[in-house]
Amino acid sequence: MRYAVLGTGIVGRTVAARLASLGHEVVIGTRDPRSTLDRAEYAEWQEAHPSIGLAAFPEAARHGETLVNATGGRVSVEALTEADAAHLDGKVLIDIANPLDFSHGFPPRLDPVDDDSLGELIQRTFPQLRVVKTLNTMNCQIMVDPARVPGEHSVFLSGDDSDAKKAVHGLLSSFGWPDRSIIDLGGIETARGTEMLLPVWLRLMNALGHADFNFHIQTARPSS
Repeated sequence: MRYAVLGTGIVGRTVAARLASLGHEVVIGTRDPRSTLDRAEYAEWQEAHPSIGLAAFPEAARHGETLVNATGGRVSVEALTEADAAHLDGKVLIDIANPLDFSHGFPPRLDPVDDDSLGELIQRTFPQLRVVKTLNTMNCQIMVDPARVPGEHSVFLSGDDSDAKKAVHGLLSSFGWPDRSIIDLGGIETARGTEMLLPVWLRLMNALGHADFNFHIQTARPSS
């Protein structure tokens, strides 16, 4: 499978490296490849992952059969607009971003929130995409290596396209997520709930002093 991971931060790099380790063909998308390569942190990572390409957003989106949105949530729509709608038609977009607004300091606010979500905003703005929200409720190391946290813990799926969710479920399984840990919440509007977990997550990180934790949904009855 050919993947385009949009975003060059630690989340995008971590997911891209894991996809490449599983044998997928991966390109990372950025606004300005030359400027990205001039960053010492990225250049060092690129040297350690020579099989992963780097391209401007339109080229990356054209390359990817499946897209991963790992851009900052407040600029995700702008990045996807730059990717060019012609390269998005019918593709699955795995949205792992959160719309964190740091303009008022820390902890950040969410924007949008309550009666909207980033997942919904992306789906509404780019109806040709099949958006699946997932993996946005945990540290990026746990996204790709759930065994990093001992015991059972949960990952959520939100999206309107059942086939797209099935494909993303398969990808999560390849990352090491057991079926019983993958909870399908329903349509893309359920992304409101998972995005609103971020304020709780940030406070937990502060209280615990690290990010190696995750949410676990314990039920009184076995899943159907």
